[in-house]
Amino acid sequence: MTDIARRASAPRHLWLVGVVSLLWNGFGAYDYIQTNMRGEAYMRASGFGDAAVAYFFAMPTWMYVPWTMGVWGAVLGSLLMLARSRWAVHAFVISLIGAAVSAIYTYFIGNGLQALGPIAHLQLLILAIAAFLAWYAWTMAKKGVLR
Repeated sequence: MTDIARRASAPRHLWLVGVVSLLWNGFGAYDYIQTNMRGEAYMRASGFGDAAVAYFFAMPTWMYVPWTMGVWGAVLGSLLMLARSRWAVHAFVISLIGAAVSAIYTYFIGNGLQALGPIAHLQLLILAIAAFLAWYAWTMAKKGVLR
């Protein structure tokens, strides 16, 4: 029996989660690119005040590593999940690690709560979605849906 024949059929929710995940994480990628290419102009157009803009400009260089991991790991995970690849689990775990480090920086190292105000709590939503996607991909791989 071929590998394709042994693959469990994909439940409809896999496609729903995959497409919604790609849309959500695609926006994160758009935001990442715009923030890094247009900088202050993009942040101001997004409604960020002086304190928020200063917060991002003061972010240490090392923080770009977890931010990049979080954003691009999630985009790659979404694409791999739609391709039904087990590597989606690894990509989403990398994304989760990046999101966790970003949240730790926002809440405990940087002055994210003070500088960003209520929008800083978006970091918790991002972290929760990253955790859900890692769990979901792991569950689908365990059931043989992702190979």
